[in-house]
Amino acid sequence: MNKNVFRPTIATIHLDAILHNYQLIQSLAPNSRIVAVVKANAYGHGAWPVARHLAAQAEAFAVACLEEALQLRQTGISQPIVLLEGFFSARELPLIAHHHFIPVFHHHAQIEQLYSSNVSQPMDAWIKMDSGMHRLGFAPEKYAAACQRVHDHPCIRSLVAMTHLACADNPDHDFTTQQLAVFTRYNPLKIKSISNSAGIFTGAESHQEWVRPGIALYGGLPLLAPNEKTEKLRPAMCLSSKIIAIQEVKAGDRIGYGGDFLCQRNTKAGVVAIGYADGYPRHAPTGTPVWVAGRRVPLIGRVSMDMISVDLTDHPSAILGDEVELWGQHLSVNEVAACCKTISYDLLTGVTGRVVFHYSS
Repeated sequence: MNKNVFRPTIATIHLDAILHNYQLIQSLAPNSRIVAVVKANAYGHGAWPVARHLAAQAEAFAVACLEEALQLRQTGISQPIVLLEGFFSARELPLIAHHHFIPVFHHHAQIEQLYSSNVSQPMDAWIKMDSGMHRLGFAPEKYAAACQRVHDHPCIRSLVAMTHLACADNPDHDFTTQQLAVFTRYNPLKIKSISNSAGIFTGAESHQEWVRPGIALYGGLPLLAPNEKTEKLRPAMCLSSKIIAIQEVKAGDRIGYGGDFLCQRNTKAGVVAIGYADGYPRHAPTGTPVWVAGRRVPLIGRVSMDMISVDLTDHPSAILGDEVELWGQHLSVNEVAACCKTISYDLLTGVTGRVVFHYSS
């Protein structure tokens, strides 16, 4: 730990958990190759440390854009890197080809930019069908022609078909079956990528040649409800801090901004050094669970910029300096997210630069 770190607000990243989750995904999709998705700074976990730890096993990585891919190349990551949003202008294409990045083509303007560019190096590419999510991708009836147009460019060496599943997190939803049927009907290419994390955990039909795990690598729940497969995932991030003050507050008094929390009894209130400036969700309501020295206690009052308050009344042994876990090994980020009416992706990617990151392998 850096000796110049004083504030006790820390995100500990368990790289062994990420490797475990990667290997679990391998076991669930044994006939597929894996593109490890490390966009958005590896879902808030640190793209370079995560990619470096997976480098001995991962065949490829995926990010959102060229900037993220260049950061990985500059830190020594040599695997192919898929650009999930493709490129935004023709001037990116020489860099993409030079660094052996793999752009995803998802609209006709990109094809025209390819043909108007001065790119001359060979390049692998993916091409996306909109099979029903209506976000990115070519319409099914126009997909084959788009594939042919990209394939015909002299610099394109190989082409992989892809689509994205909108409702795979709900195994009972029939829309995934509909998307798979559309994709199968209109796709002319042999090599395919369909499954995101949710698809990996819900069935083999969508696995195909490449799978693209994202949230599951980091131990986040990829489904609306856990199943026996997701229970094997291990959380990679532990967000922690410490009790920095304890207040004895009388019944009838109020705690925090706006006096939102009214003490119904004499209350032992602990103050924790973390707030929304660190990425703890400001909209976390009273009652959101927090783990303090071996016991769950409730958040009370509003989340401040730098601090939160917790009710320690039923935890008489809690003292100043006790370790506090906001999410991690003892308290699932999925549960905290549900309390905040959001998803684990939002919390994990929202941890800010003020928090010290410590990597454990």
